[in-house]
Amino acid sequence: MTPEDLLALKQLCISLGLGLLLGLERERSEKSIAGIRTFPFISLFGTVCAQVGAATSPWIIAAGLMTVTMIVIFANYTKIRKGDNNAGTTTEFAAVLLYVVGALIVVGSIESSLVVGGVMVILLHLKEPMHRVVGSMGEHDIKAIMQFVLISLIILPVLPNESYGPYEVWNPFKIWLLVVFIVGISLGGYVLYKIFGSRAGSLLGGVIGGLVSSTATTVSFARRCASDAALAPLGVVVIMVASCISLVRVLVEVAVVGPGIFMAVAPPLGILLGWCILISAVLYGISRKHQAEMSEQKNPAEFKSALFFGLIFALVLWGVAEAKARFGDAGMYVISIISGLTDMDAITLSTAEMAGSGGIATRVAWHAIVIAAMANFVFKLATVAILGSAALVWRTAAAFGLALAGGGALLWLWPW
Repeated sequence: MTPEDLLALKQLCISLGLGLLLGLERERSEKSIAGIRTFPFISLFGTVCAQVGAATSPWIIAAGLMTVTMIVIFANYTKIRKGDNNAGTTTEFAAVLLYVVGALIVVGSIESSLVVGGVMVILLHLKEPMHRVVGSMGEHDIKAIMQFVLISLIILPVLPNESYGPYEVWNPFKIWLLVVFIVGISLGGYVLYKIFGSRAGSLLGGVIGGLVSSTATTVSFARRCASDAALAPLGVVVIMVASCISLVRVLVEVAVVGPGIFMAVAPPLGILLGWCILISAVLYGISRKHQAEMSEQKNPAEFKSALFFGLIFALVLWGVAEAKARFGDAGMYVISIISGLTDMDAITLSTAEMAGSGGIATRVAWHAIVIAAMANFVFKLATVAILGSAALVWRTAAAFGLALAGGGALLWLWPW
């Protein structure tokens, strides 16, 4: 058997597998025009047409697509004529698309075909959960999605991808791209909140809060504990878990913006994260008998919030470059403290980008990030002291004190 024959056989086997997978899902989910037998025929038909078309004429693929489309239309029309008033179009579109996927195995790439086929199965299988999520969405949620579309698909593409300003650190496209990245992470947390809502427990509440905003979560639970001191054991768990997630965000941001320095920055930051997770685990063990509902979360994709973060990020970029030029590493650490008081993202992204481009040493970058994290702990503790109950204050002070001690030990003892 020649290599060409083996390749053709491989293509047919993959096509058959995808068809059986789609057919299995359709057969179990609903009585439709195609099921466990018909879908494999459709995918194989696409693959065979593409194989024959590659040897003769590509018009064979188009003719096959027309044939499948006409068969699907006729089958759906017959179903409607029989009185099926609930006839939809999802299975019909899936059948036509599966033919194209079968052809793509030959004329495109097998990897792309597998991805498309897998996505099709998931979308078909998640019909009920997706309908429930959409049904529970209100005007506020639709607004959040539309605002994310505005900042990512409308504003971002038109921004110039050139450097401006002092030290040429302001690139509008790159700055806004990172704004979209941060808002996307926060929006993911907001989606989780809309799915789980008040049913989220303390751990999941802290995770969601950290994805949206650990500072906002701290403020929210401090206020709740001020009116109900019994929530303090649980409140400190949520606040600490949210702070852990903010460190996870830091690692993700470094990996995306400065992949070249990630392996050098990840160990010390990972140790700090592990230490904070250990603190959270102890707090959770103490507070397991308490229950609380997830606090209301605000839309993280608000245009004003995105614009504000973009401005803060631009200022931090300039501040880091200016401090480095005038005062060396010590100046950068001062900027880290100031920026980290309210926001970890801006200083993380700016230092990771500069370290990745060789503007600052890797050691200075992770030092700046750890210092910013420690400043953020101090700011959140001050917030709890102002807004929270005495019971929450001393618990948070103990937890954050241990976290600060861990950060200080890293800065002092880590060898590089």
